[in-house]
Amino acid sequence: MTQQDKETLVKLLNQYRDLGISEQIDFQKFYIYSIIAHSTAIEGSTVTEVEAQLLFDEGITSSKRTIQEQMMNLDLKAAYEYGMKWIQRHEPITVEWLISLAAKVMNHTGSEYNTMTGSFSAARGELRKLNVSAGLGVPSYMSYQKVPSRLAAFCEELNKRRISVDKTDPCALYDLSFWAHYELVTIHPWADGNGCTSRLLMNLLQMEYDLLPVRVLKEDKIAYIQALVDTRNNEDISIFVDSMTQLHIEHLRNDIDIFIKTTEEGNSDGRKEPAQKNVAVNVAEGLTERQQNIIKIIEKHVADNVAQNVSVNTKYLSEKLNVNRKTIQRDMAYLQERKLIQWVGPDKGGHWEIIKEEE
Repeated sequence: MTQQDKETLVKLLNQYRDLGISEQIDFQKFYIYSIIAHSTAIEGSTVTEVEAQLLFDEGITSSKRTIQEQMMNLDLKAAYEYGMKWIQRHEPITVEWLISLAAKVMNHTGSEYNTMTGSFSAARGELRKLNVSAGLGVPSYMSYQKVPSRLAAFCEELNKRRISVDKTDPCALYDLSFWAHYELVTIHPWADGNGCTSRLLMNLLQMEYDLLPVRVLKEDKIAYIQALVDTRNNEDISIFVDSMTQLHIEHLRNDIDIFIKTTEEGNSDGRKEPAQKNVAVNVAEGLTERQQNIIKIIEKHVADNVAQNVSVNTKYLSEKLNVNRKTIQRDMAYLQERKLIQWVGPDKGGHWEIIKEEE
């Protein structure tokens, strides 16, 4: 996690706390419901947050969704409830416990496998006995024969890090949880449910020390998966850590913005609450602080181009903002996708410009 992201994250967490967002009635329940609905959506479920809430609280099923999709959500809810109680005891994380966690996740939707190498059940959280790939033309995950020893080594390393991490530093704790997520999903211990279980473990490690859990929304799916792929291809964990940090920052900003707007609208006399007047969060564009700084640098470069004669490229921005080039490349792609910046001129000799809104 970069120093700039650390400062931004801590600032937003403090604002989140000072505004009392997490103190609202049933906040934790609905927050976890949101995590569950989006985590299953990443895996193919079409159950919405509202439908999940009705399913969990009222037992009302939706005729628009398959039983399989709704059971995915019920299973993951049970897994979160199980994990949240267990993690507060601060016990060592073992292979056996991860198997029991995966069994909760896949309880009603896991398949039975009968292969030449043996039979196993995803519903019981049993480790896979076959090789798996993320798709055609891409590297396969590690051989199933290596999974037991790698999973044991992962648990040993994770427990060491849980003991040594500075528990007063939220950024260090988030870094630990992101590392654990990436390592577990990379080992890919199961035939099914690796994504949900890895995100669940990440959230449990965050909740162990009362951090606000990170939500990976279905809208984040492309960026989230790309970060996993880029991290694996480049063998650089900072790519995934930075990406997850930025996602959390963006969601915190959005939550704060919604909270401020809705509470202001709820004041009958139209006045703002004193605690909200000086909340310094720029959420208008939904950009991270670094992405805003990229835009400022481009604006200044365009204004001073003749005098500076400096090429604003990923190398320049990386050095200027003290982050790796992969992170800058993702930011630039996002800004282009949002139609906030554009490249003008030929590939060599052109320059970046800010896209102005039409009057």
